[in-house]
Amino acid sequence: MDGIIGIFTDPAAIVALVTLVVMEVVLGIDNLIFISILSNKLPEAQRRKARRVGIGLALGMRLALLSMIAWLVGLTAPVFDLGINGPPGIHGEPSFETQFSWRDLILIAGGLFLVWKATKEIHHNVDPHPSDDLFDAPRGTLTFGAAIVQIVMLDIVFSIDSILTAVGMTDILAIMVIAVIVAVAVMLVAADPLANFINKNPTVVMLALGFLLMIGAVLIADGFGVHVPKGYIYAAMAFSAGVETLNIIARRRKERQERASDAGH
Repeated sequence: MDGIIGIFTDPAAIVALVTLVVMEVVLGIDNLIFISILSNKLPEAQRRKARRVGIGLALGMRLALLSMIAWLVGLTAPVFDLGINGPPGIHGEPSFETQFSWRDLILIAGGLFLVWKATKEIHHNVDPHPSDDLFDAPRGTLTFGAAIVQIVMLDIVFSIDSILTAVGMTDILAIMVIAVIVAVAVMLVAADPLANFINKNPTVVMLALGFLLMIGAVLIADGFGVHVPKGYIYAAMAFSAGVETLNIIARRRKERQERASDAGH
């Protein structure tokens, strides 16, 4: 208790906490987009429950990983090296490397899953004659259990990335725990509005799938030692979301004008 009180009386600790909360919320956006898209494929009565279960599992995984920080940090130790390195970059570091840790392998696996999943969903949205593939199933036919399994798979990847980010920013466990709980609480509050917004705007679904495709590619690159600054990724996402918001506003204004014109006749 004294340690927690000390956090709120120490300006440096408060700054670290606020910074980490913001970082965790931003990192949670990826997780939330995936949960929202997947839950919207369930029957309507199960969607809210799936989002709650998925976010609850994300919190549980993050807190469990925080209790095993020593083991988690050990995941960054090299496991094997293929001895292949890319040409040196502007700072002398290799542009890519094939020295893999367990964290790298998990990120690559998660990235491949995201790329595959997003590609299948995009195919389902643009193909006029979708196949009978499990993940191309029509809306409302995905089972609750299958949805939770997929959410858990990505929760693991995003949770490891989230906690390793927290470990890199502070060594105070109480700050990490508070930041994770606050970030997941924000995800819980935002889950339903985000999922409903995506569900009501079909073009946003394609944009969100594009985000997942990009995030998957970034995770794979990160696993190969190609570190793309997260700021670039989220700036691109924010810009795309801003453009799509303007498109939605323009479409709705046009629809209102057309309805008013029809009513006038």
